Amino acid sequence: MLEKHKDIRSISIENLNLILSKNNFPSYRSQQIKNWARKTDVLKFEHMSNLPNELIYFLNDNFVLNKSKILSTQKSSDKTIKYAIELHDGLVVESVLIPSNNRITVCVSSQVGCGLDCKFCATSLLKRMRNLEHYEIFDQIMKLNIEANKIFNSSITNIVFMGMGEPLLNYKNVVNSISKITSEFGLGISNKKITLSTSGISKMIRKMANENVKFNLAVSLHSAIEITRNKVMPFSKSFPLKDLVESLEYWYSKTKRKITFEYLVWKNINDDFQHINALVKICKRVPSKVNLIEYNSTDNKQFETADIEWINNYINVLKDNKIPVSIRRSRGKDIQAACGQLANKH
Repeated sequence: MLEKHKDIRSISIENLNLILSKNNFPSYRSQQIKNWARKTDVLKFEHMSNLPNELIYFLNDNFVLNKSKILSTQKSSDKTIKYAIELHDGLVVESVLIPSNNRITVCVSSQVGCGLDCKFCATSLLKRMRNLEHYEIFDQIMKLNIEANKIFNSSITNIVFMGMGEPLLNYKNVVNSISKITSEFGLGISNKKITLSTSGISKMIRKMANENVKFNLAVSLHSAIEITRNKVMPFSKSFPLKDLVESLEYWYSKTKRKITFEYLVWKNINDDFQHINALVKICKRVPSKVNLIEYNSTDNKQFETADIEWINNYINVLKDNKIPVSIRRSRGKDIQAACGQLANKH
């Protein structure tokens, strides 16, 4: 029996073929419908101009198109653009377009709010309201691709799941959206240009490795000492460093792809040689590189960027141990679009 009023984008093309055939419509129409639903901002079935009226009536009786819309934009002095995207139920997520010399990166949200409690991240204050469906994530990316072409005369080249939410706590929808965005019906973008950033859900890292996903993995580490990590990321008590590191070793054994450790250095928290040496120890166990991230202030005043001396100490010790390291400068900080600042303030 046909379940009525489902979003048509939630139905696979194979199932849509069956539904149309059972209702005496040619199955080739399913691809036409999917093309309209995926690639354009069509909000009604009536706008699908190559479909016959009988099919449009059938679609209206049985399905919906719950499209999102761009609610507002904020432009940074460095050309980064933050978008507030309103979902069909009135909830809002934020996405960011980040242009640079040879790439256009989109930072994508996977949840409305976040269920984790990282003390340094503004998104965690929102709490998790719900997961995004795979077609909502896809829609988010396609909308910003239209924006990228309009503003920068270029399509998106890179996608990072580093927006609102923990992607691995919405695993099925995130992986499904990546499958669609890399297909010929999406952007056809390579998996090598996609990075999923997780706070360290070890059992899901193992699941990804077993499913042989092709995209890149980044881990928000911020401390390789358990007690410190538990203080700044209290949820991590449920995912001990030992389990996390073992899951990353397993990831590498299955995929042969290096992990990127995302790492903030704060004053009087992890700015000492004990923390530096602990990071080196983990990096020697797991083939990896380190991104030292410029901290972006939030309403929590207990976190303050460490002195440049300690940033340099991290860089020097990591390089001495032949561990690749780079500094990731913030983009969009003046519009609260930088890492850890997405909090639906628009």
